[in-house]
Amino acid sequence: MASPLTLIMPLIPGTTLDEIIRVVAKYTPDISKAVKNIGTVHYARVMVFDRSTPNLQPGLTPGSLSLAIITEYDGDFNAYIQDFVVALGEAFFDALLPLVVGGKALLPTIDHIPEFEKYVMINDASAHPPNSLQENNGLYEAYPYTVQTILASCG
Repeated sequence: MASPLTLIMPLIPGTTLDEIIRVVAKYTPDISKAVKNIGTVHYARVMVFDRSTPNLQPGLTPGSLSLAIITEYDGDFNAYIQDFVVALGEAFFDALLPLVVGGKALLPTIDHIPEFEKYVMINDASAHPPNSLQENNGLYEAYPYTVQTILASCG
């Protein structure tokens, strides 16, 4: 059974879309490689929201931006987070967290894994009411298979 993660991180006021795009674009190949190597992620995406607009869509002028990392994964939460810190901490997370409110206290992530796990848990919208009150935290599952089972069946 997959588990949802909806990590929403408020960005430091004044952070621009260009700064976020630059970090995400620079590390997209590393992220893709890590997701594939970790082998427990069904889906993953990074999104930017602007809390100052009614529909949360980011505009051209800086507003109150938040960055969301949204995934569906197999297995234990702590192991999942640890896998990503080991695979991406030195690169992606250490480049991203200086732009996040409270993020500098988590650097370098490889030396702050328990603190990073706690940060992710606190900022995981899937883990808190009302979202967590829904069955499987509101995640619909079309199939009961793990990523590894699916990959093995694809040949």
